[in-house]
Amino acid sequence: MAMVHARAVPLPRTPRGFTLVELLVIVVIIALVSATALITFGARGEDQQLETESRRLEQLMNYVREQAELQTREYGLLCRENSYRFVTFDPRRELWVEVADDDILRERRLPEGLSIRLIVEGRPVVLNRPRDEKDLTPHIMIFSNGDLTPFELTLQRESEGPHVTLAADEQGRIARQDEEERRR
Repeated sequence: MAMVHARAVPLPRTPRGFTLVELLVIVVIIALVSATALITFGARGEDQQLETESRRLEQLMNYVREQAELQTREYGLLCRENSYRFVTFDPRRELWVEVADDDILRERRLPEGLSIRLIVEGRPVVLNRPRDEKDLTPHIMIFSNGDLTPFELTLQRESEGPHVTLAADEQGRIARQDEEERRR
């Protein structure tokens, strides 16, 4: 009796899903997108650059206010749409000059996408108007007795995006204002 060898016929391959490598690539892509979102907006959805810059400006303005009182010297804050600098009044020459003896008060540029909106004594200020570069007359005055020009300085991301507003509180210290305080 002759044996007939049955030869196995290969079954057609059916798709079984994703390979391990494909799954790993997808996980890496999701992780990169998530990390970028967390870095940009923080874990609570805050804009980290906006928070950092507003806290820096708040602390610098309070520092300058204290220095003005300690040194009995007039200071000011000169704003542009995307930068700001502190200046001091030189009584001998009777003009505003850059603060040369304190590197903390150097000119600061805001990160891309952030801008300044300023209201002084209840009136909006046009910040990028053409002016003489030698004219350093400030928008906000910080007097040697601790008083300062009434102001609302808003750091914002685009026109209707997130924003933080700084103004003087009842004790004359610069602090953040929430929307309800500003409406009063």
